[in-house]
Amino acid sequence: MNKSIHYIDWGLKEYNQAWQEQEQLFKGTLELKQQGMPTENYLVFCEHPHVYTLGKSGDEQNLLLNYIQLQAQHASFVHTNRGGDITYHGPGQLVGYPIFDLANFGMGLRQYIETLEDAIIEFIALYGLKGERLDGATGVWLDPTTPRARKICAIGVRSSRYVTMHGFALNISTDLSYFSHINPCGFTDKGVTSLALETGLSIDFEIVKQQLRQLVEKKFQ
Repeated sequence: MNKSIHYIDWGLKEYNQAWQEQEQLFKGTLELKQQGMPTENYLVFCEHPHVYTLGKSGDEQNLLLNYIQLQAQHASFVHTNRGGDITYHGPGQLVGYPIFDLANFGMGLRQYIETLEDAIIEFIALYGLKGERLDGATGVWLDPTTPRARKICAIGVRSSRYVTMHGFALNISTDLSYFSHINPCGFTDKGVTSLALETGLSIDFEIVKQQLRQLVEKKFQ
């Protein structure tokens, strides 16, 4: 079982290009696994230009803009093959794509998602925030059982033969106005937030990446 994790920083990368490069790592890992060869694990961090993505079980009605309005927001719209409903990606949001062979870590998909959530909960605790889970929804929330429930991190994954792709989107200093054009993750009664909004701090994105990378590696290794 290979628990080493290769870290890759793509910087700012257009969503479809990132998806294509993810697929290459994902398919390469699957091919090795099918041949009975040892597999590697990759943790990719990046940001995307403004884009709305819809999961395979999502409802297009949760995008509240038409094509012309999307263009006015300098945003694109992509049907993707991850789980979950609609979400937004944009500058100031840390997107993480773990391409892991879960057999290397001796865990199933549910435990994998919970381990990602745990890493993000520990990360925001560094900034004095209490992250929690919400029953029936993936991701990390603040005040999930109150009328002020708001999501700080969305999670949507795909897996095949226990190899994962897609991952999480953590709002650091994201322009949250873009979320007003969707029902985030299909919810009409819950909000979204960011680390910068909650703390009032000017957040160093490079430091955030290193902090979260270390926590993810610690949780899985």
